[in-house]
Amino acid sequence: MEDDLETRVEVEDEQEEEELTAQSALLAIEEAWLNEKFAPEILPHQSDLVDCMLQQITHMEENMKRLDKGDLRLMIHRMELDRIKFVISSYLRARLEKIEKYTIHILSQEANRTIALQHMPGNFQTFEVNKLSVKPNIHAYVFLKANGRANGIILPGLLDEEIDLEPGSQHIIQYSAVADLVKNGAVQLI
Repeated sequence: MEDDLETRVEVEDEQEEEELTAQSALLAIEEAWLNEKFAPEILPHQSDLVDCMLQQITHMEENMKRLDKGDLRLMIHRMELDRIKFVISSYLRARLEKIEKYTIHILSQEANRTIALQHMPGNFQTFEVNKLSVKPNIHAYVFLKANGRANGIILPGLLDEEIDLEPGSQHIIQYSAVADLVKNGAVQLI
């Protein structure tokens, strides 16, 4: 009897950890989506989060098959599933739009990092990059919330003012001043 109780407690603990992990992954993909949506440049791809959430969707769909058609939980789970699919689709759509818009700029950046472009067809190698390139406006202003304390943020301008961000504080700042903070998760674009 005591072994059965221990087994049930272990199973419940594992399920609770799994739910917390799925919930934290959902929160992380939502943050990545908002950052990608509001950042003027393409941010590093969060493929691990996308893969995790796609697996979670598959798992949820399998669990939903076991519910009766008239079960209220089925409708609630379906709405949550649709919401998760929307976030992932919107995140990927935002990335694709930036890739389409800044193709030449992204390719020129990649040319500096790799020789793969040398294997592209000749007409791609002879582009006049400066004439065709559309670059993201990293000087655009963005609205952000600080996730933690960030010291010594230099605001570009005539005086190059330096500020500190307090946890939870909200600011409107030029993206170029906080681009690295967005990429490392110290601030979140809203």
